[in-house]
Amino acid sequence: MTEWGPGGMPPEEFRRWGHRFVDWVADYLSGVGDYPVLAAVEPGEVRDRLAAEAPASGEPVEALFEDFRSVVLPGITHWNHPAFFAYFAVSGSGPGILGELLTAALNVNAMVWKSSPAATELEQVTLDWLRSFIGLPPTFTGTINDTASISTFHALAAAREQQLPEARPGGLAGAPPGRVYATAETHSSIVKAVRALGLGHDGVHAVATGAGRGMDPAALAAAIDRDARSRLRPVAVVATIGTTSLTAVDPVDEIADIAASRGLWLHVDAAYAGPAAALPRMRAHFRGWERADSIVINPHKWLFTPIDCSALYLRDPAALHAAFSLTPAYLETGEEGVAHNMDLGLALGRRFRALKLWFVMRYFGQDGLRAILERHLRLARDLADLVDAAPDWQRWRPSLFSLVVLRYAPAGMGSGRRDAVNMAIMEQVNASGAALVSHTEIDGEVWLRIAIGNIHTLEEHVFGAWTALQDGAAEAGQAGWADLAGPLRGVRRGRTTRPRPTPPEPP
Repeated sequence: MTEWGPGGMPPEEFRRWGHRFVDWVADYLSGVGDYPVLAAVEPGEVRDRLAAEAPASGEPVEALFEDFRSVVLPGITHWNHPAFFAYFAVSGSGPGILGELLTAALNVNAMVWKSSPAATELEQVTLDWLRSFIGLPPTFTGTINDTASISTFHALAAAREQQLPEARPGGLAGAPPGRVYATAETHSSIVKAVRALGLGHDGVHAVATGAGRGMDPAALAAAIDRDARSRLRPVAVVATIGTTSLTAVDPVDEIADIAASRGLWLHVDAAYAGPAAALPRMRAHFRGWERADSIVINPHKWLFTPIDCSALYLRDPAALHAAFSLTPAYLETGEEGVAHNMDLGLALGRRFRALKLWFVMRYFGQDGLRAILERHLRLARDLADLVDAAPDWQRWRPSLFSLVVLRYAPAGMGSGRRDAVNMAIMEQVNASGAALVSHTEIDGEVWLRIAIGNIHTLEEHVFGAWTALQDGAAEAGQAGWADLAGPLRGVRRGRTTRPRPTPPEPP
């Protein structure tokens, strides 16, 4: 029988490989910009290069690391790349990565206070720091989940518990149909949460928006009052500060008036834009969010904490307790006046996610984090100016945060052809490996998104992406507007025209 040391690996072997892995990570972070952003593989290529079954006998770390470098790494889309502009960035910073290492080593389960007192209390302290940093009042209590999707689910579960008490003993069959109010710009996780909570596909009412795609308060009030007169039960309003497609901002202060006057739960989704509240000049976009019942922001998006780390703040955490608290005998403890993380959500097992966020906030400090946020806002503003000055290009206005939404739209080009050209331009840029951008639809038409928020991103990367978009437009013009089956439409997603880089060698 094989004899293993502590942790299943002899300490000296762990130390040797630990040093080599950390050296590799340091080289990777310093040279990540040399990789193509988008994974350079075809579907199934990684799977086909992996063994169909686990080895019968253990393999040396050298073999594991070599397969990581030669098989896994080419199939990675590099979210840490400074030219990653798709979706929203989730860049991991050095201190956050080191915090994640220690979290994995400790491997605690912070389900009840006794199971890891430090994990429980450090989470409380760190979320108090974050709450103060973004300007929320101390009346809010925070808890960390994996993603905003789960944080939102928990918030709406608390809302359902509060607004549909009839459902508690016998389930939703004994309660009137519930309704949640949001706009069509709201993140898809809201709809998923409503469905998962048993309110059904029709449980979300899409409230009309105004010119800037923010929620129309008058339309919200009318919809709530109309439903209240019927057999429906209004449950919650979801307002968004920084929607996914356009970073539109709902008028939270006015929405809070409506929710409060009708006794509804108000949830604010600021998963992406929330950190911007730390900048005094940006606070106007957040007016009224302190009146919400729950707020979600994701430090793993624009606060440089390795994924996953989502902060959910509640005005009254007892609402979460009512929805989720359940303590069997084997989890009972004798302490009084302590928090148990298991009472604040669906999961019993709770990772020590606060450690990496604590490292990030301590390493950079509030001033350092604000400086990076300001840099991203400045880069977005500079890019917006370039787009506005460029003939044949349009920008969706306003660009409130660090997202720029744009499209190539020469005069006289019809909508369908314009959509095809912009998709072709995006595919060309992404396949080149020089940058990664994404797209959205506004009124059924294609627009491109450049989301700036990666901690590694500098001016050269933003301007490089802009140049690549212009080059793609020029190539599309040369290919001919009428025939997009040429060079651009021949590009296959997931392929790169650049050679694969040689990964850093282990020291």
